[in-house]
Amino acid sequence: MRIKSQWFQTGSAKTPQQTASAMAFITWRVAQNMLKQMRSADFSIEVGHQYFMFTREVLVFLVQVLDRMAYARMEPEERIEFVTALVRRVAEILQENEDTLLGIPAADQPSHFDRFIDLFNELSDHYGDFGFDAKGPDFAFVRYLGHRVEMLMPQKDQRWVIDQMMATEVPEALEILQSSMNGVLSTEPRPRRAARAVATGD
Repeated sequence: MRIKSQWFQTGSAKTPQQTASAMAFITWRVAQNMLKQMRSADFSIEVGHQYFMFTREVLVFLVQVLDRMAYARMEPEERIEFVTALVRRVAEILQENEDTLLGIPAADQPSHFDRFIDLFNELSDHYGDFGFDAKGPDFAFVRYLGHRVEMLMPQKDQRWVIDQMMATEVPEALEILQSSMNGVLSTEPRPRRAARAVATGD
């Protein structure tokens, strides 16, 4: 999976909101790639409500990971601005897709945006109990995501889904997020592309 995470204009630090907007798009792409790979591995994730239930769980996990990365890289106020903007932008992207594929909820029902925010707030306390260091989230952190995804899967897939998430999907996602954070936070100028050789003939 190829992700562009370098700014077109570099040389200066970006605001937390700018960084959050870029990382929200990348996070969405990573979640979609995880879903695609799970389906390619023959896990049954049907288009519709199950599809978005899986996506919401993965997005919450990925944002929690980015919050821990931000903790190590940003000042406290900057981190709060970044995470707040990140959660809201991810929720907006999710809502756009759910509204399109599932329809807008009835007026007396919470919006897809609000449902994601509520889930994020609920699970933040849970994920807050797990460890995170320079290598990434600890075993319990990742296994908790696997356990929550397990509950969404049909019985035939429940035996294998935690191993799939822990051994394959999460490590790849973490690698992309780490690389992407390095890219969007970098103020180094982009290396110039080598000039293309022009073939000439006599």
